[in-house]
Amino acid sequence: MIPATRPLREAAVRTATLGPAERAEALAAMAERELDVLVVGAGVVGAGTALDAVTRGLSTGLVEARDWASGTSSRSSKLIHGGLRYLEMLDFALVREALKERGLLLERLAPHLVKPVPFLYPLQHKGWERWYAGSGVALYDAMSVSSGHGRGLPMHRHLSRKRALRVAPALKKGALVGALQYYDAQMDDARFVTTLVRTASQYGAQVANRARVVGFLREGERVVGARVRDLEGGGEYEVRARQVVNATGVWTDDTQALIGERGQFHVRASKGIHLVVPKDRIHSSTGLILRTEKSVLFVIPWGRHWIVGTTDTDWDLDKAHPAASSADIDYLLEHVNSVLAVPLTRDDVQGVYAGLRPLLAGESDATSKLSREHTVAHPVPGLVVVAGGKYTTYRVMAKDAVDEAVHALDQRVAECVTEDVPLAGAEGYRALWNARARIAARAGLHVVRVEHLLNRYGSLAEELLELIARDPGLGDPLSAADDYLRAEIVYAASHEGARHLDDVLTRRTRISIETFDRGTRSARECAQLMAPVLGWDKGQIEKEVEHYEKRVEAERESQRQPDDLTADAARLGAPDIAPIQ
Repeated sequence: MIPATRPLREAAVRTATLGPAERAEALAAMAERELDVLVVGAGVVGAGTALDAVTRGLSTGLVEARDWASGTSSRSSKLIHGGLRYLEMLDFALVREALKERGLLLERLAPHLVKPVPFLYPLQHKGWERWYAGSGVALYDAMSVSSGHGRGLPMHRHLSRKRALRVAPALKKGALVGALQYYDAQMDDARFVTTLVRTASQYGAQVANRARVVGFLREGERVVGARVRDLEGGGEYEVRARQVVNATGVWTDDTQALIGERGQFHVRASKGIHLVVPKDRIHSSTGLILRTEKSVLFVIPWGRHWIVGTTDTDWDLDKAHPAASSADIDYLLEHVNSVLAVPLTRDDVQGVYAGLRPLLAGESDATSKLSREHTVAHPVPGLVVVAGGKYTTYRVMAKDAVDEAVHALDQRVAECVTEDVPLAGAEGYRALWNARARIAARAGLHVVRVEHLLNRYGSLAEELLELIARDPGLGDPLSAADDYLRAEIVYAASHEGARHLDDVLTRRTRISIETFDRGTRSARECAQLMAPVLGWDKGQIEKEVEHYEKRVEAERESQRQPDDLTADAARLGAPDIAPIQ
């Protein structure tokens, strides 16, 4: 009995290594035999779809033209939340669904990546506003608990102005008459997607980034696969699949155009920008949520920083590199400064990032529903499209997309099981957290460093500690970004699919927005750490560093421009390291 079951156990829990060799093998394997499902796009929805499909027993491939989460899914507000403002829109179903997903992620699926975060909502009117807002927050908590997965977060509480200012001394006394405090959750969105991809690979999915779909394979009306171009090694692969899922977010319409079919819906891009400022610039022990004339503004705790956002404006320019203009930055500073006793200035801004929300747009005003709801469609045989939605409900979107694909498969397929599939690193995380002091002593690291690793990698932190054991120098922090260890840079290239310096500084770590130099002082050190893993010579190291420095300068220049058109033109001054051909 034991020898017979051991291979199954090892297959189920093996950790997925996404290095250069594994990427090449995955591309070759996808072209070798027909897949059940090929997913195009490795943002949170695409990665979640690949995990859903492979855990139902379907042979699955996942390709991404750029890097994991390089679009919307690395540029969000980094919140896992029910969407308190959707209650005001009476969208109870969306809030209930999102709160259930929030609870699942906190408690079961990704406790190492998703953490509770408190928010203070300042009240500006006596009497009616406390009743009105308090009723909404009470309903929010009640819906969370009734989902069966909300007991891990504290309930909301009412605060007087004096108590609110004790919690958030940064607020002007005249900016509030009292406050409510409630809890939601947050994560590092790009790291979450990378973990999703690794989990899908762990269960048998073939995954490859820097692999762009340049056309679909057709047999009559039916889509039977895709032509995939390897943007790193060159060459094209014909990947045949019984069902293809288009999960390309704001690129949905562009991907649909490859089959020459008019979609049943369209996706409109809405730009949101965020500022990152040092923790000491805002004296508060809680996040803030503030009303604006259009929406809400968040001030979100982020390690040794705050994230301030977001905006909501139409965007019809370059989708790969949405640019934040000077006007965008001024808008956020003006609104957050309206409640701060000590205002923020441009000099306080360490980082700026811009992302695009994929919002559904119908063919006419009558069918338009520009919302965070998602839609799944089957526009032609063999091709499923999933679009819209919000980060928190990615798993539901993935389930719906695979359900749609399964309808067209001539076989019995298991139901979705991802509600019970923890992400890589979740298994054993709490036990390791309890033992963190002992682990730190064994590894020769400060316990704070071990906590940092556990909250970014969960139980996979053991793999980084093995790297450090073999080369103690990897246990040192980066010289110009000391929140991160040198081992994390090596691991990003060897295990997490990082192919370029930009991948590491922008998504595997957040150095590009967490340092005033935007990562330029760390670029060469990181490139030298990646080089042995990726086979770079001195020439490639120089190319990577030069590209990154040009990217940062183009971003800085775009943020000095007065509007979207000039900001977009400035940002496009820096070409991609691996051109999308």
